[in-house]
Amino acid sequence: MAAAAPILSLVAGLVALLGVAGAFLGLLSPLMGFQLFAAGALLGGLLSVVVSLVGLLLSRGGRDPEGRTKSLTGLAIGLGLVIVVLGPASTAVDAPPINDITTDLENPPAFTSSLVVPDYVGRNMNYPEEFKSQVRESYPDLAPLRVAGSPEDVFAMAIDVAESMGWEIVARSESQGIFDAQDVSSIFRFVDDITVRIKADGAGTRIDMRSKSRDGKSDLGANAARIRAFFERFIESN
Repeated sequence: MAAAAPILSLVAGLVALLGVAGAFLGLLSPLMGFQLFAAGALLGGLLSVVVSLVGLLLSRGGRDPEGRTKSLTGLAIGLGLVIVVLGPASTAVDAPPINDITTDLENPPAFTSSLVVPDYVGRNMNYPEEFKSQVRESYPDLAPLRVAGSPEDVFAMAIDVAESMGWEIVARSESQGIFDAQDVSSIFRFVDDITVRIKADGAGTRIDMRSKSRDGKSDLGANAARIRAFFERFIESN
């Protein structure tokens, strides 16, 4: 049992690594790569921990020093794998199980037609009505950003900010004050769709934003964080 502990933990780590590498290199879909990573790191890690603890129990009292060392090695690797998954997830435990967030729940910004952005073909880009109450409850701080300046100037600045954040602009209409963008995660290559709407608001300009994940039922708070980050970067740049 003790001898199996480090081997099992290394196999679990290899499975997790294959998930990461497969998604990053485009050999697996982002969701499949993440699921493989989670299975290896979380399930494999937990199993490694259990086997390692049994090995420690069997080698207690100095009966098997080598076995104890192997069990401790397996335990350390297994716990590390579990922490890699549960650590980031623990910071988003309060996030609701939704994946489409907007600053305007009464009139959510609409994504550009699929005739302009082929990635939208076959996907429902309408805002889910059932998400609205959850956004109000979970993200009461999210609101439109009101700034000084003309819509034309603000539109140009917003484009610059979006590009500085690494987003790819996939559609834009300065006359309508709308642009769509995509943000790709660095590891699993998850794609989130973004639309920003800019319009006159009294003597100034109002910016509304919507951020939507393509995969998964929950975004773990990523879309709300993206909206906050965009508004903060816009304010800092002016």
